[in-house]
Amino acid sequence: MTDLENDLRAAIRTIPDYPKPGILFRDITTLLGQPRAFRRAVDELVHPYAGLRVSKIAGIEARGFILGGAMAHQLSAGFIPIRKKGKLPHETVRVAYSLEYGVDEMEMHKDAIAEGESVILVDDLIATGGTAEGAVRLLRQMGADIIAACFVIDLPDLGGRRKLEDLGVQVRTLISYEGH
Repeated sequence: MTDLENDLRAAIRTIPDYPKPGILFRDITTLLGQPRAFRRAVDELVHPYAGLRVSKIAGIEARGFILGGAMAHQLSAGFIPIRKKGKLPHETVRVAYSLEYGVDEMEMHKDAIAEGESVILVDDLIATGGTAEGAVRLLRQMGADIIAACFVIDLPDLGGRRKLEDLGVQVRTLISYEGH
């Protein structure tokens, strides 16, 4: 295991049986509260894209907003919030996506992106990939050129990374945890 992986694991809290029995919830709020760990995670997520022309960072509600805002700042890019249905105040475009337990909808403002703009999608964790897949479809529907999807944590046993790669999206993660 690398120093980065050790540092990030030490900064991430694991909460057993949340939100339901048998789940080990990987909580990055402890990482966000540690300046060195937070800075290191953002730096590592940004590093491969420094020097590229990145128009926008699209963050998935809610932890993707925190990581995405920091990434947008470092890359001198704009930021697009992707939110649950009904949370944005202006004209929106919406997509339905699958969750483990059903279907939900997410949306973004119609004027958040111009055709052909380069975008990096970001969230804290990729598990089954339903939310990230929905965000990719939403961004592509609006004409985005998706450079990559970035996550601090990958849960590879749940197959989300593979779903995005099957859509032709490059996926960057910093650490992975076995199981769910």
